[in-house]
Amino acid sequence: MQKQKYRISVIVPVYNKKDYLAQCIESILAQSYRNLELLLADDESTDGSGEICDRYAAKDERVRVFHQKNGGPTAAVMTGLREAAGDYYTFIDSDDYVSEDMLEKMAGCLAGRKGEVICCNHVLEKQKETVPVIQPLPPGVYEGTKLDSEIKDRLLGRENRIIPMSRCMKLCEKSVFEGNEKYYDTSLRMGDDFNLIYPALLKSSRIVIMEEALFYHYRYVEDSIVHAYDPDNAVSVANWYQAILRIVRDRNVTDGEAKLNREYCYMMMYVMKNELRNPDKNYVQKIQGIFTEPEVRDRIMSTPLSVTSRANALLYLGMQYPNQMLLHILRMIVKRHDAAGRKRRSGRERGNGNG
Repeated sequence: MQKQKYRISVIVPVYNKKDYLAQCIESILAQSYRNLELLLADDESTDGSGEICDRYAAKDERVRVFHQKNGGPTAAVMTGLREAAGDYYTFIDSDDYVSEDMLEKMAGCLAGRKGEVICCNHVLEKQKETVPVIQPLPPGVYEGTKLDSEIKDRLLGRENRIIPMSRCMKLCEKSVFEGNEKYYDTSLRMGDDFNLIYPALLKSSRIVIMEEALFYHYRYVEDSIVHAYDPDNAVSVANWYQAILRIVRDRNVTDGEAKLNREYCYMMMYVMKNELRNPDKNYVQKIQGIFTEPEVRDRIMSTPLSVTSRANALLYLGMQYPNQMLLHILRMIVKRHDAAGRKRRSGRERGNGNG
């Protein structure tokens, strides 16, 4: 086993995940890499998750628990970052779990260099199947001009990201987060991980993309994945834009604002899809209000965009021309898609004797 000279801080934001939390914690404490601390940031859970955290802290001295007033996942992550004492940080969501050799294998890729980030892949744990998810960037070590040209210059403004902007599946040397607090916005409901990881990757000096490395198990509970409508989605993206704008200006990102405008347009596709699920009969007026607002419309209409996904192409068309007839058609497509998904899930349940 590799000499475990680096201390790793595992940061887990916790909020009302009682049914899955024990498996998450136990998968961390069972790591073959023992030189770790586990920071559980309880964001004022109301389902008993906080008590579960306390029980594990009483049994294992590597566990530290922080109970805080509810502030959302970013606030919980910031608590972990403030309190972490390790050389490297990694993040795990409280309803996920990890393979017992994850930290050992990721630490085996470390060079002990300031600013390095190790990236693994993950598995979607669905109710009836597991699906491996491999990020598109070729495995290998990226540093120097290769890091700049093949990763940093391509992080922003692409329809398909070369590296997932999730805070999970990464082992980061602590200095990549230093000084980034000014970019974090605890009110964001979309793009909160982006605000954390994007400036960290820009500060990196060495990135390792591991081959295979399906260590992280992302729990995809299909019954709980309902297409909920978020009325504040557009506001969240507007706030996200301002946070990322500060980053690209502070870090002098090459063509940063043009790249950000493309990224914004891709984000607004999610806003369009969300608003098409608005249960209110006045959804057309809401969409038109969002997409005809002068600043939004100017950004969308003046930004050249490459769209290869058929679904994205339809959403992009609605963003450009949000007339009533087109929005009615798009809403019907989204409803049919959602209904087909529910039917597929119901059919699988019946086929397995659960119906």
